[in-house]
Amino acid sequence: MIPEREDAVKLLKEFNEGDFHIQHALTVERVMRWYANYFGFSSDADFWATVGLLHDLDFEKYPEHHCIKTEEIMRERGIDEKLIHAVVSHGYGITVDVAPEHKMEKTLFAVDELTGLIGAVVLMLPSKNIADMQLKTLKKKFKDKKFAAGCSREVIEKGAEMLEMPIDELLETTLRAMQETA
Repeated sequence: MIPEREDAVKLLKEFNEGDFHIQHALTVERVMRWYANYFGFSSDADFWATVGLLHDLDFEKYPEHHCIKTEEIMRERGIDEKLIHAVVSHGYGITVDVAPEHKMEKTLFAVDELTGLIGAVVLMLPSKNIADMQLKTLKKKFKDKKFAAGCSREVIEKGAEMLEMPIDELLETTLRAMQETA
């Protein structure tokens, strides 16, 4: 079973109460939908978006078991194995050994951390508006390992590699995705 968006939002909010985690999930949902269209998977855009929405389902309550608890929660609710694999695979090499296989899974792996980094850069802008962010600012902050140190540049770079996309292109397209879907 693939939950409808309304049910997926309810599930997300059952395990996440903080605005930060819910907003991050909504951002990744929009970016994943954008990338589905960008990569030519428009007919699967709802699925890509659902994966983005639920990717950190367990993170707020079970950060030490991230992706592991999500798998348990989703299986208990009869959620489709394809969705479970897609969501869990973004923790590859971090908390789980489930490798991203599909372009969508590789995209989630790449953009999860990157959307967090972009969000941190936006907060540094005088306007705090993503529409005002320039790619050169993002590139500068990406290179500064001390800025938003919790956003793993290694994971972002590995994701770009999985997608066979130069890092600059990943930065540019993800920024564009966030700007166009804000």
